[in-house]
Amino acid sequence: MGVTTATPDSRAAQPLVGPHVHRTPLLTSRLLSEATGFDVRLKAECLQRTGSYKIRGPLVKLERLTQAERDRGVVCSSAGNHAQGVALAAAIKGVRAVVCMAENATPAKIEATRAYGAEVVLQGSIWDEADDKARELVASEGLTYVHPFDDVDLIAGQGTVGLELYEDWPEVEAVVVPIGGGGLVSGIAAFLKQANPSIRVVGVESADGAAMKASLEAGERITLERCDTVVDGLRVKRVGEHTFELVRRFVDEIVTVPDETIFENVLWTMAHTKLVVESAAAATVAALREGLVEAPAGTRIACVLSGGNLDLAQLRGLRWN
Repeated sequence: MGVTTATPDSRAAQPLVGPHVHRTPLLTSRLLSEATGFDVRLKAECLQRTGSYKIRGPLVKLERLTQAERDRGVVCSSAGNHAQGVALAAAIKGVRAVVCMAENATPAKIEATRAYGAEVVLQGSIWDEADDKARELVASEGLTYVHPFDDVDLIAGQGTVGLELYEDWPEVEAVVVPIGGGGLVSGIAAFLKQANPSIRVVGVESADGAAMKASLEAGERITLERCDTVVDGLRVKRVGEHTFELVRRFVDEIVTVPDETIFENVLWTMAHTKLVVESAAAATVAALREGLVEAPAGTRIACVLSGGNLDLAQLRGLRWN
């Protein structure tokens, strides 16, 4: 039996989010429009504070804590964008934040999280072990756990991406959104379907680990036996209870793209839009360029570029023109 999930209210969340985030631009791309035959615009959350949309949800979650919960502080587990989003939101709200990361997390991400003011606890070699530590701290210190995607307040905050997009381009006919655990697509789709039910929402997963698509096809949440994708933002073996229900209600279609094609589109997007995008963000461009989003020529389509936090250390030592 699944949960009954209230529809997230991104309009109510916007006053909690707006003063603390960049209203990221909706950029045109002549080359992408010509290549696809659509009228394409890019919602550039790669230019957001902390480098991704992940600051939005925690701002709502932390604001809605009780005073006792705020006094005790919050904890999360993440090796990437969620860690930095929670850390900055907690600094803005004056709340103690503890972030649990695996011991082999990228050093730059550990330092960035600390720089935002969070306490970093290193535990184990995989996310699950770091998450176990976070859950221990909930029990031992009374910290409030901030889930990376499966929380309705958090989802409402992430959905403010869709609110901004709609306000800036109310004529939009389809929106393409990456899916990992499903928090971003749930929030965006829930808002857009209330604003204009005719707007089509297409989710994009890695073909090397499509947990949401597999769950929808099964009619219930399943845990993937293998999740081979190496794309950080898309690597989830089991999607959330709330996100599963919201995607089932509000998302029209899910398409999948292999990792290698996603990586090619990281380079294409950087070369042709001059935006630094991480792989999860480029998945939406890949879906369009691969012809996976079927729509009449000229359809007004927005791609959500969810973040820009590449591991640039991998480029060190290479030569550039």
